[in-house]
Amino acid sequence: MDRRERLIARARQGYRLAYGVEPARFYAAPGRVNLIGEHVDYNDGFVLPCAIDRETIVAAGPLGPQTKDKLFEAVALDMGDMASARDSFDLLAPIRPGDNNWQNHVRGVVQALGRYGHKVRPMRIAIAGDVPIGAGLSSSAAFGVAVALACSDYSGLPLSPEMLAKVAQLAENDFVGCACGIMDQMAAAASIAGHALLLDCRSLDFMPVPVHKSLAITVIDTGLRRSLTESAFNQRRAECEAVAQHFGVKALRDLDYGTLLRAEVDIDHTLYRRARHVVSELDRVEPVGVALARGDAATLAQVMREAHLSLSEDFEVSLPPIDRLAQMVSETLGDTGGVRLTGAGFGGCLVAVAKHESGEAIDEAIGRYNDEADLPARAEVFRPISGAAEIVLE
Repeated sequence: MDRRERLIARARQGYRLAYGVEPARFYAAPGRVNLIGEHVDYNDGFVLPCAIDRETIVAAGPLGPQTKDKLFEAVALDMGDMASARDSFDLLAPIRPGDNNWQNHVRGVVQALGRYGHKVRPMRIAIAGDVPIGAGLSSSAAFGVAVALACSDYSGLPLSPEMLAKVAQLAENDFVGCACGIMDQMAAAASIAGHALLLDCRSLDFMPVPVHKSLAITVIDTGLRRSLTESAFNQRRAECEAVAQHFGVKALRDLDYGTLLRAEVDIDHTLYRRARHVVSELDRVEPVGVALARGDAATLAQVMREAHLSLSEDFEVSLPPIDRLAQMVSETLGDTGGVRLTGAGFGGCLVAVAKHESGEAIDEAIGRYNDEADLPARAEVFRPISGAAEIVLE
């Protein structure tokens, strides 16, 4: 039994234990690692995420025949004991926030579908996942997109990947309290196996970019966890919006580096550095995309090193232990690949894109880091997989 089969079996078993019957359908959405374009999605920029082979699985089925109310019932198998991990709400009444964060993801998705004019049928779901929570691999987007797909498809609503992503994003923004952009949800909804996803976060136009066969994508879990809504994420977004307002542009995507540089003395220094990260990061997306497709490890090494320094020094979303680990891995890789902080920051993971044969070098650098760290890091190679879809069992 492989990883996905075990996850499906867990979702099936949880559904049976919660409701006493077999589920009718299964749906999946993956986590993601962002290769380049950090903190530019909510600035309407270009990003290059890659779906990874870790997923949220949703088992779905009808309400029992004895249930007369128009209910939606959910159980989240990774969120504590069966009592605290269950929720139900009336589909005909106003949907209110629940007591737990995971409940608000589910309730927010159902409410968001309604705000887009779609009615969700009464149903039951059980949710299981293996995307690490709080590691910067977007477990929340995998959760939201998987629930959005299950709700819409089971209700006879054939929604596009873009609409699934919008629904899941709206749920996070309005019901969970995280002012995230749409990159994570689009990666979970629209990715293609073997490729990264070049995404225009303004138009939602996207294009698959092949991952060269010589390259491996390694995620290095730093062991440092963070809660995105409790971090400075929303503050960073507000700072970016303040700079855009200062220059009279819709978003920092519309600000060129020369204009920003000439105005350095006219704006707050912190705001200037925030904008400098975003504007320079936008210029790094295309070179990384080209290098990824060509297997150009030397370019990846250079550009990803610049990206990490920008996140650490200008955007200030890294931490000293993460900077130390990134430096050690980067120095060990040399020109065979690059490494940088991925995700919102304040903890989470590094991503390395390097030649397959560099795996031992990465492990060696992590080993030296762990000898001096209180929170041991660990690395895992991930495969780029496809986005959200129903699972058809044989």
